[in-house]
Amino acid sequence: LIPLLILAIYRFAAHVPVPGVNREVIAQIMAGGGAGSTLVNLLDLLSGGTVSNFSVMAMGVYPYITAQIILQLLVPIIPALQRRMEEDPREGQKWMEKWTYILAVPMAALNAIGQINLFNTFTGGVPIIDNFGFGPDSILQSLTIVISMTAGTMFAIWLGELISEFGIRNQGLSLIIFAGIVSRMPINVGRIMADEQNRWLALAFMIIFTSLIIFAIVFVQQGQRNIPVMYPGRRVGNRMSMPVKGTLPLRVNMAGMIPLIFAQALLSFPAILASFFTTSQIEWVASLAMTIQNVFGGNSNAYWVIYFIFVVGFTFFYTDVLFAQQNYGENLKRVGAQIPGVSRGAPTQKYLTRVLRRITLPGALFLGLVAILPWLMGLIIPFGQNTSLLLVSSAGLLIVVGVVLDTMR
Repeated sequence: LIPLLILAIYRFAAHVPVPGVNREVIAQIMAGGGAGSTLVNLLDLLSGGTVSNFSVMAMGVYPYITAQIILQLLVPIIPALQRRMEEDPREGQKWMEKWTYILAVPMAALNAIGQINLFNTFTGGVPIIDNFGFGPDSILQSLTIVISMTAGTMFAIWLGELISEFGIRNQGLSLIIFAGIVSRMPINVGRIMADEQNRWLALAFMIIFTSLIIFAIVFVQQGQRNIPVMYPGRRVGNRMSMPVKGTLPLRVNMAGMIPLIFAQALLSFPAILASFFTTSQIEWVASLAMTIQNVFGGNSNAYWVIYFIFVVGFTFFYTDVLFAQQNYGENLKRVGAQIPGVSRGAPTQKYLTRVLRRITLPGALFLGLVAILPWLMGLIIPFGQNTSLLLVSSAGLLIVVGVVLDTMR
């Protein structure tokens, strides 16, 4: 009951708008089909409708997740951090959690400024928030908006932590994201039913195609390679028991939904950066900024190709970093276990890394296809331009199915 109550509070808070926002302008961006429409609709789906409301929770908990990923990637790069994590894993984890919260605050503030500036460039001259800037006349209003959005993100993170503490352990933030995505399903069904010409065909397609995608996601998410491991026998009195045969499971998709989130964050960064230069007095600078914005605004073929490459590449990179931190070679050596035919220690780690990279390839390609599925649907299906045919976006489905599987476990 506690998680349900907290999720209800989260959904109420998701409808509290940012001070001074013009939501009609955002609705025009989302319905316009021009540059940025696809990106804004994708952000809206992943945030559970908070972007279309432009609520104080418009960024969801993604600044926290991005901060968490950045710190995880810094651990193997900075020797002092790596030593801290290896010497005392429990204290190292506490240190990571504390600095993730601290880093999430500036990440959320920068994301808020970037998101408003980015949306303003898609409106055709009509700002989503009047007088937003950091000049003498507008700084107080702008600070109020940025602080409100940052506080909304931190409030959402706190609600997620409450679910983990008093409800379902370690699932708080995942359920917050899950609730946001699922809340968009009735609206998407309503959009399909509003199309009188293709209503029943689109509804049948949605049910069949969504079911097939869910089956594929579960199949890949549950896929694993079991590596045989021999554990040493134990001494019982004067006798020594026989060695015990066990397995070490390596998952096909160890990275989960993280590559999709991080690739999306990286791809939106050039568009956010370019939004600061679109009004430049230097003609070639303004032209270059507009080109970058059109490419990375989510409405060009180049965007989806780059998105696919980023997701596949980052899946390999993140899996390697995550697996290196777990250091199975030394851990197995410490307990006297051995993979048959492989020496203990570093050779074991090298062997496992090689096997993991091979089985990660289909997982990475699958994640890439899931990421660009809305674009592929638009190319193949005449009435597939509307991504609501998937009930929720394919990336959203991956998150939903992953959360359901983890919660069941």
